[in-house]
Amino acid sequence: MHLADGVLSTPVLLACAALSAAGVARGLGRLREEQLPLAALLGAAFFAASTIHVPVGAGSVHLVLNGLAGLLLGWAVFPVLCVALLLQAALFSFGGFAVLGANLLGVALPGVAAHYLLRARLGHGTPHTQAMLAGAACGVIGIGGAVALIGGLLALSGGRAFGELIVLFSLAHLPVMAVDAAIGAFTVAALVRMMPQALAPVRP
Repeated sequence: MHLADGVLSTPVLLACAALSAAGVARGLGRLREEQLPLAALLGAAFFAASTIHVPVGAGSVHLVLNGLAGLLLGWAVFPVLCVALLLQAALFSFGGFAVLGANLLGVALPGVAAHYLLRARLGHGTPHTQAMLAGAACGVIGIGGAVALIGGLLALSGGRAFGELIVLFSLAHLPVMAVDAAIGAFTVAALVRMMPQALAPVRP
């Protein structure tokens, strides 16, 4: 879900950079020391999953797992995914540095939304089916929100010129959403059963 440099307009890039910087600052302020191992694990999972990607026009399609990361980390998902995106841009030229703020906003903000929408429903003793549904919802919210945000940024930058690309980009992510939802469902169900402390409340 990386947008390439030179696609978005300068005002959109600047706005995304400012919003992402605010998200990173907020996330760093809420990242607890005991969360660091989990944050490193989720950052590595995002890095590895999104390294295998298929180019689609000015963007790319790949697993994201941003909803699951957001569910577990809250606002801390911003700095975690920022590091992963920086490394991918520097090492593999995925996305780019100018568009880093837009790419980060596109994947991290839906993760935060998943956290606020789903985290309160989970904890020790959560029924298995409810945990599975919440995990699947992570994939839907994470991928669906990212596609909507990236599509909106493209529309703001190019209007109708990006119309076909937005439709193609959205359709290409439907199977990704399904896989992401399946991974989220089994992961959250396993955490509820074996590691419920990972779902302890995070500072708002």
